[in-house]
Amino acid sequence: MRLAQAVRVGSWVLIGLNLLMATGTIAIFSRMAPAIAVIMDRNDRTLQACEDMLAILAMVDEQGRLTRSEQQAFRAALQRAKENITETQEPETLERLETRLPLMFSGDISARRQTVEAILHLAQINRDAMTVADRHAHHLGRNGAWGVVFMALATFLAGLIFLRSLTRRVITPLEEIHTVMNAHRNGDTMRRCTGVELAQDVAAVFTGINEMLDRQHATTHVDGEIAPAKTPLLPGSVGTKDPWTN
Repeated sequence: MRLAQAVRVGSWVLIGLNLLMATGTIAIFSRMAPAIAVIMDRNDRTLQACEDMLAILAMVDEQGRLTRSEQQAFRAALQRAKENITETQEPETLERLETRLPLMFSGDISARRQTVEAILHLAQINRDAMTVADRHAHHLGRNGAWGVVFMALATFLAGLIFLRSLTRRVITPLEEIHTVMNAHRNGDTMRRCTGVELAQDVAAVFTGINEMLDRQHATTHVDGEIAPAKTPLLPGSVGTKDPWTN
């Protein structure tokens, strides 16, 4: 039947829209996760190296010098920063840091001040990069949220259209059949199935039911007198429970 095919197609469309919305939501969050991971992986390492170098500089002795182990720890932190270059401004700052190491290790106050300034500048470069990456992640999340809203709205509208079509083409005809059967059982033998803009399958069912009722009505009237009632053609009319009622 064409009506059954339409109901199946409508159901699959709703299922497909829900699957599309679920897949889209997963894809959005899957794109956000790498963006957040980039913030933590690319820039956090350099910030940690900057913190280590500043902590070492805070432990200088009265002459402003560092011990051999502190110098090695400082060089190790600087090397970690050099191995994690992610921004275009970092190489120049790191080179400036490295050229001042001998003077800074010897206790030169000016070199140590310039070293601190370079470390702070390096940290700021990475904080700015983290801010940009964070904005990008928020942008993805905001666009993704609106995408989910639009997909949900499309699913909602499709559901309304499907429900309206189902009501007009299936539920309303079933209610009409139920009403006609109850009327016929209660003695209104002239009541027939009617409707407007019926689907072809529903119109065929209505025609068949009306023809059955017409034949039954004809067999119960002979020369204008009501003859003994015969077994009705519709189920539930006599001796059985009407399947359309509780």
